[in-house]
Amino acid sequence: MNTRGLATTVVPPAVVGVLFLSGWELLVRGFDLKPYFLPSPSSIWTAFSDNLQLVWDAAVVSGTNALVGLIAGTLLGIALSFVLMRFRLVNDLVTPMAVALNAIPIVVLVSIFVNQYQSTSEMPRRLMATLVVFFIVLVNVAKGLRQVHPTHVELLRSYAASPLDVLVKARIPNALPYLFTALKIAAPTAVITAFVAEYFGGRQNGLGSRITSNMANSKNAVAWSYVLGACLLGLAFYLISIALENITSHKRGSAPGGGTTP
Repeated sequence: MNTRGLATTVVPPAVVGVLFLSGWELLVRGFDLKPYFLPSPSSIWTAFSDNLQLVWDAAVVSGTNALVGLIAGTLLGIALSFVLMRFRLVNDLVTPMAVALNAIPIVVLVSIFVNQYQSTSEMPRRLMATLVVFFIVLVNVAKGLRQVHPTHVELLRSYAASPLDVLVKARIPNALPYLFTALKIAAPTAVITAFVAEYFGGRQNGLGSRITSNMANSKNAVAWSYVLGACLLGLAFYLISIALENITSHKRGSAPGGGTTP
């Protein structure tokens, strides 16, 4: 990406962000809102700077849980999407179950997982993140594997291509954009799920538990500093997913005869 393209991508969101934070600061100061009601961005930034190491430690815990859930959920979602694509009966049986499981409130599932493991275990949060990511990846990748242009499939079969050849040369390349779309959704969602799951028990060492504990002690600015840490963590996951998509697209586009779709 050239300098002009980078500026076009970065400057507008930055301007909107500055305007939003300035309006927030003016609102708090103009109406003399009390810190226990809504802290100002300047006070949040001060608390963030003063507690940077604590925020970092909590972000590492929540980020690790989110990363484990993201990787596990992605691998499971991809694996099952191949099975659903290959066996129609399995697709008809599993898809409604996956939808029903995704509709169960997070508080119910986390409570079940917490009761299954020790109070010091991080597994309940990781399992919850895995389930959320799994459903997102499964739906998108399965759609990408199926929605191959019939002309491409017919062309390959006219050359006596085996089902494996059709899978490798047509279905998988077609599913890659769907996979990265799923990852851009699942990456920040895994972070959200990881620290929301901390509200329901377990070790009090992540972003979610630190937010609730500081809110309970009326330390709203400190609590919002952990919210800022969660926002930065989710943004980092999202940017990494975009970087992976760009690297993969570049490699596929630069390969001999390559392209994003067959």
